[in-house]
Amino acid sequence: MAVYSPINESELLSFLEQYDIGSLIKFEGILEGIENTNYRITTSQNDYILTIFEKRVAAKDVPFFINLKKHLAHKNFLCPNPINDIQGKNINTLKDKSCVLVSFLNGKKVIDVNETHCQQVGEVLASLHIQTKDFNEKRLNSMSYINWKDIFSKCKNYPNHNFMHMFPIIEEELLYLKNHWPNNLPNGIVHADVFKDNVFFQKNIFSGLIDFYFSCNDFLAYDIALTINAWCFDEKNLFNKNRYQALIKGYESQRKLTDEEKNSFSTLLRGASIRILITRLHDQLFHPDNAFVNTKDPNEYLSILKFHQQINFREFY
Repeated sequence: MAVYSPINESELLSFLEQYDIGSLIKFEGILEGIENTNYRITTSQNDYILTIFEKRVAAKDVPFFINLKKHLAHKNFLCPNPINDIQGKNINTLKDKSCVLVSFLNGKKVIDVNETHCQQVGEVLASLHIQTKDFNEKRLNSMSYINWKDIFSKCKNYPNHNFMHMFPIIEEELLYLKNHWPNNLPNGIVHADVFKDNVFFQKNIFSGLIDFYFSCNDFLAYDIALTINAWCFDEKNLFNKNRYQALIKGYESQRKLTDEEKNSFSTLLRGASIRILITRLHDQLFHPDNAFVNTKDPNEYLSILKFHQQINFREFY
């Protein structure tokens, strides 16, 4: 979450006339995250989140994201539920961009991650994979290998920056992934963004998963790999084996991994590292000067990538 498109009270009041959600009490921008503009809105009826879609979110993909959340919410999966306006629509326009109003989830991200949190995250991820088997809409992954290459090519053309030391490592890794990426693993709907910012807890109990705007069809194990990288390294970027084993235990309590998935983890983890490393690099270099957003350090994922380059993860299973 972030604020790229500032709005004032008058603009918001005019927008909210389309909804029957009570009168506006207050609103505030949310700076966490990096992809879309987000506001927390409090009305006389309830709290809501307004998301204005920016940057990498194509307008044509928004119905997929909204319908996916509606599908999961209908199954009592703890995620934001899109709010219909008075005409029955749940996708609207603000600042000439697609936007959506969704229910507010109580809870907050966890600061001191432990094995209990990781086990619950594994359970939630497996539950999402299982409960979306009957979701019939499809979306290609807009952050796949070809996109990594395109984004990196754009970064290489940026002059005078402090990240040149990464470039040879990224070049070599992209070549490795091109030659070693797995085929024919179990495929389905993936969240593709289960970072700590997007998982809420109340009193150390999972209370909601948000930010479905990278969701797509891809290898289920790739979703796990992205999640492992986000949850199983500490603040010094050191791998925590106990967190990893707890996350896998939680996942397999709902869905057993195949041997092919287990054997592919090392490569998938390297790809998951490159995906975040390159997009963080891009966001550092092409950060809009007028945006209220906390960009994240790509060096964190350079460290994680280097770890995966030296480890066979089957040894940790």
